[in-house]
Amino acid sequence: MAGRNIGVAVDFSSCSKAALRWASTNLPRNGDKLILIHVNNSYQNEQGSVHLWEQSGSPLIPLAEFSDVTRTYGVSPDKETIEILTQVANQRGIEVFAKIFYGDPAKKLYEAVDLVSLSCMVIGSRGLSTLKRALMGSVSTYIVNHAACPVTVVKENM
Repeated sequence: MAGRNIGVAVDFSSCSKAALRWASTNLPRNGDKLILIHVNNSYQNEQGSVHLWEQSGSPLIPLAEFSDVTRTYGVSPDKETIEILTQVANQRGIEVFAKIFYGDPAKKLYEAVDLVSLSCMVIGSRGLSTLKRALMGSVSTYIVNHAACPVTVVKENM
């Protein structure tokens, strides 16, 4: 049986790190791939290489190369995220990749489910109030309601 592609939406916030910790502790098994999905919604249109991946996202980036993606992909992963990923790769013996998308986070995370063939997705939640969620929208709510795979929402204080 082939392994699963486990997607974790990461924006390097504390709630996305909580989702990453939860996913890395509870989901991976031998043969699985843990795939970080990051959506850069503040990229500059002038960045030449971004135009190559604007529609379908970057190629899968192996963990060994992820700490060096700032210049190529316009992303700055933090040390804590890299440590969590390194630990899960070493302890669980799974492959870890990242994929960078550019644009609206809700739309691109939704598209990532099919583009990366995700078996499931884990996403953090900031815990917006009903009013704020209605006014601003919630990426996690959108993904739960529209994604074609199981979605787990992890609250920041878990």
